[in-house]
Amino acid sequence: MVKSTNDRIANAVVFIILLVCGLVAVFPLLYVLSVSLTPFSEVLKNGGFILVPRSITFDAYHKLLMESNIPRAFGVTVLVTVIGTILNMVITALMAYPLSRKQLPGRNLFLMMVVFTLLFSGGIIPTYLVVKSIGLLDSIWAMILPNLVWSFNVLIMKSFYESLPEELFESARIDGAKEFRILLQIVAPLSVPVTLTIGLFYMVGHWNEFFQAIMYVTDRTLFPLQVVVREILIQTQQPLENADNMTPSETLQMASVILASLPIIMVYPFLQKHFTKGMLLGSVKG
Repeated sequence: MVKSTNDRIANAVVFIILLVCGLVAVFPLLYVLSVSLTPFSEVLKNGGFILVPRSITFDAYHKLLMESNIPRAFGVTVLVTVIGTILNMVITALMAYPLSRKQLPGRNLFLMMVVFTLLFSGGIIPTYLVVKSIGLLDSIWAMILPNLVWSFNVLIMKSFYESLPEELFESARIDGAKEFRILLQIVAPLSVPVTLTIGLFYMVGHWNEFFQAIMYVTDRTLFPLQVVVREILIQTQQPLENADNMTPSETLQMASVILASLPIIMVYPFLQKHFTKGMLLGSVKG
């Protein structure tokens, strides 16, 4: 099929727009990575702007991994992310499945309750008092339980479950399967794309955990990665004398940002192929 001139112009415009958007997205990451790998003396010579380092040093990464709280904070963040994401997915699926069944008594009332929490929250102070009263302060559970369910994710999974052919459920019930077995053996295998998509949402949320830690955790040994990175970022700039003999704060700052972002960047490509499919609700064919 021969493309017309208008089609070629439209394709060129779309290509240029996507190219610009891609460069805008990649540029900050490339800048941060370059500065973190560049000796500070070279950064100073270039006025603090480096995109392609002429020489590479890993001193900032070595100092962060050997002399800072980054390794311990990394362990706390991994623990919170793994436990939190598993609990999030279990509770979300157990809420979304019954809400997707039209025969559930009081279904509309429960849906209204879910939507209500999506629009209104209890507020910071009441939530803090609840967390304090149940003894969650200064524990990793304070960074997991308050966000155990995200209403928006429940609605996404509910919509996906509703898109599954009703004949599957009817045939399973005729064979004697109960609802929990239907969820576990029929619905769950068909819901891998949306499960991985929602899991990615939860995982990124836990990995970037910051506010809950600031609010509920004062024990520095339980600080997650983002809180420690924040402390590094707001440190006072060190003197610039003897720049060749020290690992300056700016280089440390950029290296800490890379260390905090790298795991999620590495995980995302493995889930990306399921991401689009998981967001296309109702794509299952009968």
